[in-house]
Amino acid sequence: MKNGFIKTAAVAGDIKVADTVYNAENIIAKIKEAASTGAKLVVFPELCITGYTCGDLFFQKTLLDSALTALKSILKRTRGLDILCVVGLPVMHNMKLYNCAAVMHSGKLLALIPKTNISSDESRYFCAPPKDNEKIEIFDTKCPFGTKVIFSCSDLPWFSVGVEIGNDLYAQTQPSQAHTMAGATIIANLCANAHIIGRQEYTNLMVKAQSARLVCGYVCADAGNGESTTDMVFAGHNIICENGNILNESKLFETEIIHSEIDVDKLISERIKAADMYFDYTEGYEHIEFDMKLSKTKLTRTIEKRPFVPEDNKELKKRCAQILAIQSMGLKKRLEHSGSKKAVVGISGGLDSCLALLVMHKTMQLLKRDFSDIVAVTMPCFGTTKRTRSNAELLCEALGVTLETVDITKSVKQHFEDIGQSEDNYDVVYENSQARERTQVLMDIANRCGGLVVGTGDLSELALGWATYNGDHMSMYAVNASVPKTLVRHIVKYCADMTENEKLRKVLYDILDTPVSPELLPADKDGVIAQKTEDLVGPYDLHDFFLYYMVRFGFAPSKIYDMCAYAYDGEYSKKQILYWMKVFYRRFFSQQFKRSCLPDGPKTGSVTFSPRGDFKMPSDASSKLWLDEIDKLD
Repeated sequence: MKNGFIKTAAVAGDIKVADTVYNAENIIAKIKEAASTGAKLVVFPELCITGYTCGDLFFQKTLLDSALTALKSILKRTRGLDILCVVGLPVMHNMKLYNCAAVMHSGKLLALIPKTNISSDESRYFCAPPKDNEKIEIFDTKCPFGTKVIFSCSDLPWFSVGVEIGNDLYAQTQPSQAHTMAGATIIANLCANAHIIGRQEYTNLMVKAQSARLVCGYVCADAGNGESTTDMVFAGHNIICENGNILNESKLFETEIIHSEIDVDKLISERIKAADMYFDYTEGYEHIEFDMKLSKTKLTRTIEKRPFVPEDNKELKKRCAQILAIQSMGLKKRLEHSGSKKAVVGISGGLDSCLALLVMHKTMQLLKRDFSDIVAVTMPCFGTTKRTRSNAELLCEALGVTLETVDITKSVKQHFEDIGQSEDNYDVVYENSQARERTQVLMDIANRCGGLVVGTGDLSELALGWATYNGDHMSMYAVNASVPKTLVRHIVKYCADMTENEKLRKVLYDILDTPVSPELLPADKDGVIAQKTEDLVGPYDLHDFFLYYMVRFGFAPSKIYDMCAYAYDGEYSKKQILYWMKVFYRRFFSQQFKRSCLPDGPKTGSVTFSPRGDFKMPSDASSKLWLDEIDKLD
């Protein structure tokens, strides 16, 4: 809970129709089981104390009285358990019968929530709820009774629960919509869906859509084993969902309890960006607080190591194709609007320039222009290796683009002489002089041929400031500006896998196998790349992880660290994660000035650094708060 992860449980309990004593014992056992796993919210099926299929037995006073007795027993025997419980039962109020959810915590009944949308079959027994909340006399106390109730943890207000029942989910107007507008981050649904062919897929679709539309967690507990099968069979289809993503789902026809952790921090982060949609509908609502001890949640859900890269191969291919389409359509418009005769790019034999060239190639196809209108310039200098230079040339040949070679060694040496820089001093001047010379060459060639310089730098480099200011930092259109390094590799691989050009495929695979390097320092004695980027700034897997959760959701370093340690358990030590996290935050804050003046580039994902609307941060912001938090972790 301390990091906003709320462990939830959904139960498809084993029941006996109309045997409230048996059912209460089963519910108590499942509550204790859920609490023992660290769950803070457990949801049971609709009318689980009596059974959903009691039919006209709901008119029997004996059944109704025994349901209340069972509820009293559940309250008594769960006293002291630090878990919010939601169970279903029929309740008589003002001479009307209601299908209700009883919400309780640590043996205390917090409220009774009646079902809003009553089906034609259910209307034989149950009434629609009163328009406004009322009080019901139960167990010698007055308890809130109504649909407009939100339950919130006093020490973690973002852990806020609203309740709807069964086909409330499928109605045109759902209680959950009002609940989330009133502040609920998690919706508990007690349901009893008779299972037929296609029901599972339809319910999944509805739950995913509702949780995505409302930006909430959704816990659905379905009736299962023990319900009468006179005309219907119940499958116990439980679901735990978060903002459109199913975190866990039960197997059909198996009586089981499922768990997962809903991240309310992530939900609140999303809502902050659309604040006018939430927290503005509270008319008639009661907010009931419960005290719950904050403790660290043991995670069981999947946290992807590479959040920018889909784990499903089919989805990954789809994303790569979409990003290529966005990049090429953006560049197409810029070339058309500017009337550029040529598109100019610096080609190094590395991944980023390779992707930029592939985008330019696709753009020329869209424009129905000759590939010779692409001018790829290779600019060897002190650190250029035979392998990368060869790959650059082979790539250009395979794509049929115009290749120019401009050796900048002489120009850079002259520049060193002009400013009094020793050629033996491998400092930042030694490196940046080469980067700025290359940019000057590209700009001048573009001017010469009436062209436009296409930038190659990616999102991860922008986050770390891994670019020379007014060197490779600058271009006339930056096609890779919102593509993270961990995804660049997969897009290039996608192009290699999809092409029928065997020569192109071969060189793309070799580029994929080449270490990431700016090649600004001399190669080793064997002519192999000596300057490897990830040895200097750290693994891009980790940096992209930090980047995604910091910028996308605004998570604190302590939460990102815990998530990263969980995701990369056995691959990176906690010491390594902390070390590179410090590097990330120091560089992220100190290098904002480079992001404040970026060239145009197409937005491809939810994380991007365009200073014209997507990311606004002062260049002089202090990193102290974030680094202090990391130091405490250390």
